[in-house]
Amino acid sequence: MAFAIRNLSVLAYANGFTLWHYKTGKDSLETVAAANYMADASDMLTAGDLVMVTASDGARIVCVTLADVETAITAPLS
Repeated sequence: MAFAIRNLSVLAYANGFTLWHYKTGKDSLETVAAANYMADASDMLTAGDLVMVTASDGARIVCVTLADVETAITAPLS
């Protein structure tokens, strides 16, 4: 499956920061980690936002490291 914007929702927003939740459906955490997986939401995401991801094989929190025109790069929160 590909990224589905309808599965992305805001959990909290304050001072320019947004905490998101994304449910992948059948996609794995490895698929979500691919570069530009969330590109379709690049106009909604901001660098520094956190996304709680629920995938077919587990869950992870990722940080948006770059959000630009048609580009959204994330990295696992460590």
